Amino acid sequence: MGPDQRRDPSAGVGPDQHRPRALDLVPGFEPANELERGLTRDPVLLEGLAWGEPRRGHPEGAVGAHVSDLLNTIDAWGETGERRLELRFISLVHDAMKGKVEYRLPRTGENHHAMRARRFAEAYADDERLLATIELHDRPYAIWRRSRKRTRDANERLAAMSERIPDLDLFLRFVELDGSTEGKNPEPVEWVRSELADRTGER
Repeated sequence: MGPDQRRDPSAGVGPDQHRPRALDLVPGFEPANELERGLTRDPVLLEGLAWGEPRRGHPEGAVGAHVSDLLNTIDAWGETGERRLELRFISLVHDAMKGKVEYRLPRTGENHHAMRARRFAEAYADDERLLATIELHDRPYAIWRRSRKRTRDANERLAAMSERIPDLDLFLRFVELDGSTEGKNPEPVEWVRSELADRTGER
């Protein structure tokens, strides 16, 4: 998975008995390995997991509650080994930078929550399969919305996106996972899976 030693979660941070633990923010969470243990001690991640109120697409509210749902689903699906660890890492990080977005600015590029999440994750992993999945996990929804009005443009965007994804199986599995929670519309997931299967000849 490529853990990176550049980030020390405790560097420059004094003891704080009031800082929430990951278990407080992600119900049922237990670290699966040392990478998760270090990741969930990072105050930046903890702040991100605490962010959020119930809203469209996320009736569960805080990011940590959404992550808890995803981790439970990973186990319910019977994922094991490296794939389970990969999906868990992506789940923990993918939405955790929503509170860092500058909402007075366009939510694109470096100001998109998924790109901010990727930048954060780069301190812990150098595996482009994981990083690209984090960065692009919301892109299928945007492309699907565009496909309903401008099919050719959507197809071009889908092609450009797929060229940036080193592991389509991992990417689609996480998009399916993220779209499996309450409040999410399953249609975009089904559409992108079908379109990408057509492109790779797997359907």
